[in-house]
Amino acid sequence: MGLASALSTALTGLNAAETTIDVVGNNLANSNTVGFKASTANFATQFLQTLSLGSAATTGGGGGTNPRQIGLGTTVADISPDFNQGTIEISANPTDLAIQGDGFFIVQGQSGEELYTRNGIFKMNANYEMVTITGNRLMGYGINDQFEIRSGIMQPLAIPLGSTEVAKSTENVYLEGTLTPTGDLATTAEIIETSILGDAAYSHPTTTPDTESVVPPSVVGAGAAAGIGGGSTLASGSYRYRIVYADSAYGGNPDTESLLSNDVGGAAVVVANPPSNQVALSAIPNPNDDPNGPEYTHFRVYRSTGAGNFFYIGESALPVAGNMTFTDTGLADGAQYDDSTINGSLSYYVTFATAAGGPGSGYESRPSDQFAAPDISNGRIHLSNLPTGDASQWAVRRIYRNLDGGSTFYYVGEVQGIDATAPSTFTDRFTDATIYNGGAGDVIDLDGPKITNSTLLTNVVRRDGTTYYEDIFEASSTLNFTGKKGGRTLDTKSLSVTANSTVSDLLDFFEESMGILTTSPDTQNPIPNDVPSGKAPGGYVTGGKMQVVGNTGVDNAIEIGLSGLQKIVSGEIIPVSLPFSSTQDAVGESAVADFIAYDSLGIPLSIRVTSVLEQRDGDSMAYRWFADSADNDPTTGSNIAVGTGLITFDGNGNYVSASNSTISVDRQGVPSASPLEFELNFSELSGLASDSASLAVSQQDGSAAGQLTSFIVGEDGTITGVFSNGITRTLGQIRLARFGNPAGLEQKGENLYSIGVNSGLPVPGTPGVGGIGRISSGAVELSNTDIGANLIDLILASTMYRGNTRVIITAQQMLDELLALRR
Repeated sequence: MGLASALSTALTGLNAAETTIDVVGNNLANSNTVGFKASTANFATQFLQTLSLGSAATTGGGGGTNPRQIGLGTTVADISPDFNQGTIEISANPTDLAIQGDGFFIVQGQSGEELYTRNGIFKMNANYEMVTITGNRLMGYGINDQFEIRSGIMQPLAIPLGSTEVAKSTENVYLEGTLTPTGDLATTAEIIETSILGDAAYSHPTTTPDTESVVPPSVVGAGAAAGIGGGSTLASGSYRYRIVYADSAYGGNPDTESLLSNDVGGAAVVVANPPSNQVALSAIPNPNDDPNGPEYTHFRVYRSTGAGNFFYIGESALPVAGNMTFTDTGLADGAQYDDSTINGSLSYYVTFATAAGGPGSGYESRPSDQFAAPDISNGRIHLSNLPTGDASQWAVRRIYRNLDGGSTFYYVGEVQGIDATAPSTFTDRFTDATIYNGGAGDVIDLDGPKITNSTLLTNVVRRDGTTYYEDIFEASSTLNFTGKKGGRTLDTKSLSVTANSTVSDLLDFFEESMGILTTSPDTQNPIPNDVPSGKAPGGYVTGGKMQVVGNTGVDNAIEIGLSGLQKIVSGEIIPVSLPFSSTQDAVGESAVADFIAYDSLGIPLSIRVTSVLEQRDGDSMAYRWFADSADNDPTTGSNIAVGTGLITFDGNGNYVSASNSTISVDRQGVPSASPLEFELNFSELSGLASDSASLAVSQQDGSAAGQLTSFIVGEDGTITGVFSNGITRTLGQIRLARFGNPAGLEQKGENLYSIGVNSGLPVPGTPGVGGIGRISSGAVELSNTDIGANLIDLILASTMYRGNTRVIITAQQMLDELLALRR
């Protein structure tokens, strides 16, 4: 029995030595495996054969004996991994991670199970996920769309290099420069205006009259006979009679006449009383019988005693045709015949008016085309076929004429009525001196009815000399406007012109497109008016002119150039003929700073800040800042003004305060967060004296969209992405797990562990917190295999193995000797 037990005991030694060699061999094989933890095989004695339990010492007797036991070999009691820290080695790969201290990386197994490893060599897969070299996903906390850690939800960690973009909206802008207290106060604004503009809603003459020289009526063949009996009688005497043709009844409107005829009958008529008491005029020619002659409505009879002046005595309407007669029954003298005549090269205009009484009586249309009369010497001009008009708008036609060869047209007279039933002729007998009236004559208004705020844009008319532009604006067109401010060209803005668009709409559009601020959010410091005119900034209609008043200060000076307005009609771009000229230059010390801000999508926005010297006294001074942005996109309109406020400095030139420092840019046309609001920081500005004011932006904290180019893993496991625009954002956080007994973990191969029955449950946590080690980025933890110690263990194991084989050989020899006893 003893030799047999020796064999089995030696066999356990062989097995133990083999196990040691296996463990040591595995340690040595993984001496270069990152994160490998070496193991140690620990032995325990196996069963014992007890020959005697021994005896205790007795009083006065024996001293006692020890137990007699024979061991029956050894067994592998434990193969224990050594979780002591391995050496940390720096790596050039940012995805290499090492744990300094206790803990394990948490990875996802191929079946979705949770596994653990100390091997920190990670790489990126096709989905930008961090995985182990064997393809297990690294687990941790992800982020939401605001790049905030989503704690409590473990998920594979992804770092989408090159595929993720991020932008940062501007929150703060820092300004620097010197706003000098010297220079002109900003009290004067730039004022620009158009020429006088007409309103085409009012009709105007579209035809011109016929003109011809007036010749005295020919009364050859007409005669005068005295001695006709009757009631009233003429006083005895010698009488002469002459005929005129008139444009209306005597005293009517117009009361104009032709030249006097020669004496009727060719000689004076002598009347002896009694018995003759009347004179009959017969065979008076009718001008209507001459189709080429002037048109008249009446003939009048003038009488003279002897060789004296002629006086009106009566008239009669012209018949359609045939000669006329007239009887003088002793009629009383009327007005003396006006023998005025006109001379020279004359031209005319005709206008419509709402009321009789000459210029100034009611509205008056713009004139007809200018028309010329035949050159005349000591005569009169007859106008016929006067233009007719809309009786619902007009009541009178007015005639204007120049002086001989002159360019100024003066009021001559008017014809009552406007439609086809009204008189259509006018005979001009008014001398230059009469209509000029010593320079006080009424001059024609070539523009006609002026525009108002409510005038439709499609009715706006511009006059250039005697040319009228009626198609300046067209319905269903787009108006493109490019203004200037402070000498800098502004971005083009567009206005859709409809049939209902008014002059007021256009002025509002100009005001908004040029960033003219009319109100301030700070009611204690309102926007200043232009001092010379007393007008508030904005658009006006003044005397038929469109007028725009800018904000005060040189760098707020507004301008609309000849090419500043264009319209798009059916895809064709057409220049708009509406020139503006400056009537007042802006005054005031000012400075400008241009910079780029960014909205939440990283879209760059152009911002201009203009500062003007607004206030100055013995204790302090203040500049007002105006902010414009062509990228401002409000719900309605095209306003580019995005902020204003006062910057105050004390007597030492130190910045004191700002009444407002917020710029607000609307972003309605894009999905960016709206409005973009950011603060202007004026604290670095100086109020000391200098040659001129200066303003600049030193920095702003927004950025355009940038791609994820690299990342950094912090000691606490936070993964921070670095974007091409310089912005950093959190991309996730690595979580580690620790165990109460890491040696109890079950090894799954590939440097992986799973929960063992004696490991305890995992305690996940943040690296560096709760006894969990920290993470080193760009480093790996080397194998903790001690090669020297393991080689010694290998020698000892092999010696142990050879020793146990000697026991077996010896036992075998003894058995052989025992068996030889039969011989």
